[in-house]
Amino acid sequence: MTKLKKNLSRQHRNAVKHRTFSFGSTAVTAIIALAFGAFISAGFARPSITADTFRQLDLFGEIFEQVNENYVSTPDNVELIKGAVDGMMSTLDPHSSYMTAEDFQTMQEQTRGSFAGLGIEVTMDNEGPDKGYVKIVSPMDDTPAERAGLQSMDLIVEIDGAQVLGMSIDEAISNLKGERGTKVDISVLRNRDQDPFDVTLVRDIIKVQAVISRVEGDFGYVRIRTFSEQAADGLRKAIKSLAKEIPGGPKGYVLDLRSNPGGLLDQSVAVSDAFLDGGEIVSTRGRRPKDTLREMGTPGDMVNGRPIIVLINGGTASASEIVAGALQDRNRALLLGTKSFGKGSVQTVIPLENGLQGALRLTTARYYTPAGRSIQSLGIEPDILMPVLFPGQKEVVDRPSEKDLPGALAAEKAAEELPVEGAEAVTPEVEPVLCPEEEDCQLTRALELLADATAYRQALADAGASNN
Repeated sequence: MTKLKKNLSRQHRNAVKHRTFSFGSTAVTAIIALAFGAFISAGFARPSITADTFRQLDLFGEIFEQVNENYVSTPDNVELIKGAVDGMMSTLDPHSSYMTAEDFQTMQEQTRGSFAGLGIEVTMDNEGPDKGYVKIVSPMDDTPAERAGLQSMDLIVEIDGAQVLGMSIDEAISNLKGERGTKVDISVLRNRDQDPFDVTLVRDIIKVQAVISRVEGDFGYVRIRTFSEQAADGLRKAIKSLAKEIPGGPKGYVLDLRSNPGGLLDQSVAVSDAFLDGGEIVSTRGRRPKDTLREMGTPGDMVNGRPIIVLINGGTASASEIVAGALQDRNRALLLGTKSFGKGSVQTVIPLENGLQGALRLTTARYYTPAGRSIQSLGIEPDILMPVLFPGQKEVVDRPSEKDLPGALAAEKAAEELPVEGAEAVTPEVEPVLCPEEEDCQLTRALELLADATAYRQALADAGASNN
């Protein structure tokens, strides 16, 4: 008992807090080539552990001993402990999990934006017609998955000849992962009324360029793919480059956050700060008052108040939702597209034995936009709702969102906003735009709005009045 108490105290003294704003977790939603964490040095207060809790721990020890001594075959004690820990974490929420030392090292590498993998973001449905299969949320640009033509909503039904049905998401990911240059054969189901087709992928080093930019007429287009360590610096370079490429500088900007799964807190704050002139950007609130944090911007707007339209969709999650929410609440930009993912929780990554025994990813707080909104399980509604259909699509396919994840934290709403029992939520009905295969209709609409200064100002004023 004394030893256990000492170990707990040591773990709290050595804890390093990682603020994580990423899309999903290894338990339910995983990013094969992408995961994020923000390192913020902090200590944890020792929790109150009752005598009854220690009795329960004694019970666990007795059960472990009985299994170890009496099971029909010699068990792997390491696997027993890991299974127990995984089971404990799975009772919390989809984003709390245990990472092995290898997983923790991989997460740290991925945070730096260069790692081995396929370049696909995946999830596994726990209900519905696609239950038990690995579903591709989105392939990352210029990766083996993207070059092989994999698409959002594709189902992976076999990996190297083994049926995915029956595997856990972790087992499937483990089979997909591997060293650079090695091959993996997968069977993909795209059209549910047709047979799967086979694809061979060669694993590669995924170097994620966090920010890409280009000139679009008189305007600047900036896409932030991830909020890795390179995001804020990449944005600053993009803004400076566009200012040189366009005489007199861009008349406005399109900030593309579609399918951005999230990333580092400090990067999302710095990106927001680039477009804001001081003021609050985001706040976090946890169970303890010490977990309350307000992130404030600094004076100065890098684009000098030029109009901004932010593109969002169902894959816009976490850190990217922080940016979208800040710019929307501060009436600094128009949001165009479809509702965002809705991940409004904060994960703290706690290394165990300095990472030698892996780490815990633990949900410790919710985050709030400058207006005090929690978007957990709700998402951010765009100011201009614009769903699109591409050739061959009969209807807009809903992407999995935070509220669909088993065990997700419930939405936090004021009492006066809670729906009346039995009442159905009303969603604005907007006809999808039929978009040619080679055209980005949402981007085209954003550029049209920026070109019409009067229409932009009116839309921004209307959005500001609606949001207030």
